[in-house]
Amino acid sequence: MSGDLPLNINIKEPRWDQGTFMGRAQHFFMVTDPRNVLLSSEVLEDARVTVENYRLGIMKPGLTEDQLWRAKYIYDSAFHPDTGEKMLLIGRMSAQVPMNMTITGCMLTFYRTTPAVVFWQWVNQSFNAIVNYTNRSGDAPITVNQLGAAYVSATTGAVITALGLKALTKRLPAIIGRFVPFAAVAAANCINIPFMRQRELKCGIPVTDAEGKRLGESSTAAQQAIVQVVVSRIGMAVPAMAIPPVIMNALEKKAFMKRFPVLNAPVQVGLVGLCLVFATPLCCALFPQKSSMKVSSLEPELQERIRQNNPHITTVYFNKGL
Repeated sequence: MSGDLPLNINIKEPRWDQGTFMGRAQHFFMVTDPRNVLLSSEVLEDARVTVENYRLGIMKPGLTEDQLWRAKYIYDSAFHPDTGEKMLLIGRMSAQVPMNMTITGCMLTFYRTTPAVVFWQWVNQSFNAIVNYTNRSGDAPITVNQLGAAYVSATTGAVITALGLKALTKRLPAIIGRFVPFAAVAAANCINIPFMRQRELKCGIPVTDAEGKRLGESSTAAQQAIVQVVVSRIGMAVPAMAIPPVIMNALEKKAFMKRFPVLNAPVQVGLVGLCLVFATPLCCALFPQKSSMKVSSLEPELQERIRQNNPHITTVYFNKGL
């Protein structure tokens, strides 16, 4: 009964303890669930209304705690935590598995020719640019010119990196060539993410106290957030781009794969998808979504402002993005 549901459930925070890796993993298995991509606009809107009304002390008749948490995770999967805006469909973390398994599978399959490398690296970095923008930290707007410049810089850098690595492996064994896409993606993440989130590095991201009260904006916090996201993204790519090449290298020597080469791409995409189902939430869980740092590590002027207005605060918190 709705009357039995308490109004003090803290749905601003995840259901599981975010101080532990397993708690964060459970949280991200829910947020990155690919089935959330299939939810209709009506279901998303109903979840938004349920969550926002509960925060105001309003409950639908018959609402249970499990239904409330389900609504919270649907809401988290589709709406930005800082702006509250509905995120682009393919930029949501729940779209990571279906989108990445297709793109990565094709990158691993079509890696032998330069045009294929350029095309699939461009597709991958264009997708990553959308994901990085959609899951940025903070609520400050970014102009079209800033977005365009960041996209061109990041994508160009990624393609050049891939071509350079491909050229270096021409005289190496074939199995080494299969790992060029992974090396290129790892290097490109170090380019793409900072470029797409460069405004955060220049202007800072919001930092708050433990209760969520905004204390200012910090570029230092943005640097920490972006480093953590880069590490997580590279971690996501490791199983999906390192395990399938080894398996495919062995399978392609089998008679049935030689007889049916058309199976190469579907099998590769399937293997990548299997890896990503687990790698995506587990690597998102490497660092807490609500990251923290000591006040003493912030910019001197922000330190001074916080100590003057809130002398008891020693730690600040911020959304690191995904």
